Amino acid sequence: MTKAIEYFFSIGSPWSYIGLDTFAELATKNEVVITPYLTTVVEENGGIFSRNRPEIRRSYWIRDLERWAHVRGKPLLLHDRPELSDPTPASLFVIAAYLDGKDWIGVSRALQHAFWSEAKDIGKPDIRSMVAYAAGFDGAALLKRQADDDVQSKWTGDRIHARDSGVFGFPTYRYDGEIYWGQDNLPFLERHLAGDRP
Repeated sequence: MTKAIEYFFSIGSPWSYIGLDTFAELATKNEVVITPYLTTVVEENGGIFSRNRPEIRRSYWIRDLERWAHVRGKPLLLHDRPELSDPTPASLFVIAAYLDGKDWIGVSRALQHAFWSEAKDIGKPDIRSMVAYAAGFDGAALLKRQADDDVQSKWTGDRIHARDSGVFGFPTYRYDGEIYWGQDNLPFLERHLAGDRP
C-alpha cells in the first residue's frame, strides 16, 4: 500500500527551507507520496510569528537556525538582510506547479533558496518569475496561473485544512494520524514509516 504524507509548510519559513531536501530524500527512500499544503503560521492554533516573540527567544531561534542550517548544509542569510516584501504570494507558484503535475518541490526549493540564502524579494511577481526561470521553470506561466480559481481555492483550503488538522508551525508532517512538527522531527517520522509508531 502506498504511504502518504501531508506536508504543511510555508515559503516564508526558514525551517521549511532547511528541512526540504532532507524530507524529499526521506520521501523518495520510503516511496512516499507527498501532498503539499501551503499557508502561514496558524495563530488560532497557537502558532507565533517570530517577529512577535520576546527578543531573548528570537535570539535563541536565530542561533538554532544557524546550527541546523550548518548541519543540513543550507546557506542561510539571516543578518543584514535588506527589507523584503512578504514572500507569501510565492506559495501560489508552488500550488500552481503542484496542480499542473509539475515539480513543485523544485519550485519550492528555488524560491526558498532565493529568499533565504540570497535575500531576493520573491514577494514581487517579476522577481519570483525570474527565480523560476533561472531554475528551469516557466516563470511566466506560473505567474499567470497564480490568479486562477483552482490555485486560489487550494490556497484558501490549505489554511482551513492546516487549522483543522492541528497545525500551528512549519514544517509539519502528518502521517497515519500522527503529527510531527519541525524538520528536527524527521527521524521520528522515518521510524514511523518503517513501522515504529510512537
